[in-house]
Amino acid sequence: MAGERGSATGRGPGVAASGSVPASGSTWTFLTNHAHVLLAIAADPDLRLRDVAERIGITERAAQRIVAELEAEGYLEVRRVGRRNAYRVHAELPLRHPAERHHRIGELLEVLSHEQGGRRASE
Repeated sequence: MAGERGSATGRGPGVAASGSVPASGSTWTFLTNHAHVLLAIAADPDLRLRDVAERIGITERAAQRIVAELEAEGYLEVRRVGRRNAYRVHAELPLRHPAERHHRIGELLEVLSHEQGGRRASE
């Protein structure tokens, strides 16, 4: 679980299981949950929010809130297909922070997409 030391997991210090908190016990990460949601959806636009939440390690309600925020800001388009949603990431839009506004969402997705099952964000 979160906060377990490497020796308790049998992996040694500093090595964490996939999708878990680093063995150091530190809880911060370089990417926000918003970025993780975009990466998951870009890798599989038909993914259910329940599955997005599970992959990222957040609640389904948090995933719903993040998707609503991304949609409200234009970064994500949500389309109803039968009983499910299909998503489209607007990769041409800039990152939000002033220090990174000269980069596009697609650049981030391209660099990190190999982590999400090998599919490229542009496919």
